[in-house]
Amino acid sequence: MNRRQILLAATALALTPAGPATAAVPATPRLDLTTIKPWLHEITLSETRVLQSFAFDNTNKRLYTAQLTQGGRTLPGESAPVPGADRSRNGDLCVTRLDWQGTVTGRMYLKGFGHGVSIAAEPFGTGTYLWTETDAVPDSQDNGYGTRIARFRFTDGTVLTPASTQLLRFEPAPGSDHDTVALDPVNSRIAHRSRTGGVWTYALHDLTTFKAGIFTPLATLTQPAVLTGPVFQGYATLGRHLYTLDGTSFGDVHLTATDWNTGAVLDRQLTGAGADLFYREPEGMAIQLPDATSPARLHFGLASEKSLTETDKKASFYYTDTTV
Repeated sequence: MNRRQILLAATALALTPAGPATAAVPATPRLDLTTIKPWLHEITLSETRVLQSFAFDNTNKRLYTAQLTQGGRTLPGESAPVPGADRSRNGDLCVTRLDWQGTVTGRMYLKGFGHGVSIAAEPFGTGTYLWTETDAVPDSQDNGYGTRIARFRFTDGTVLTPASTQLLRFEPAPGSDHDTVALDPVNSRIAHRSRTGGVWTYALHDLTTFKAGIFTPLATLTQPAVLTGPVFQGYATLGRHLYTLDGTSFGDVHLTATDWNTGAVLDRQLTGAGADLFYREPEGMAIQLPDATSPARLHFGLASEKSLTETDKKASFYYTDTTV
């Protein structure tokens, strides 16, 4: 679809709410959720709070991580340190940029955006556009979650709010909350997860069409029943499959694969990855393309700490790149 066709379609279909699938998602191999390998081990991010999610800029070899902003920090424009509980309620995030060796190379702050359950990174030349939730509202646990989606360029040292002019804001599911996205960098697609009336829904879109404000999905599915109950911790999409992560610190961690076309759960595995970590909370999923000849990797993150008295949380990453 060229730019003119997209603009014409946008005129007719702009802001079309998510509905039934309009096309079958072509078959692709499914990743093996049992052959897990380590990548980075217990790296330090910008904040003392746990990793929430992460994303890869596969063109520029960058890793972006999201955390809630720590209590006691004073950001530009603030007159005094802000408590951690207020940061959680407001949905104030810190996004850290790292290279693929785990070295921090920059950071920015997002005030009023959300909880950071899932973020995405879209390369643009030598820069990166980030996709996050935005327009946070607090839930019953007093944690802020986004009600819209934002796209903006990562700029080191910047503090953004939902009103910042650098943002493009999208509302693919009006009236929803807990809105997040994940990118499929192989097939140029974007997945959107949201909750409306207590029902969790996933929608898969063509990325270019989504950016044009056309929200007619390639496929939609209701969150599988097996994910009702466990603590949801992240998701990724690759080809025909939706991958999800759930679990808690000191508890079981599961990886699940679901078919975008049918909504059927194809695999669910208990993983022992990171069993040596203390605390070990699952946090985030993303797709990495390590180079032009290697297969795509499905990564998931684990937050940890050295001991109960250690304040700085660490982040470790594990992946699978084999198929079944």
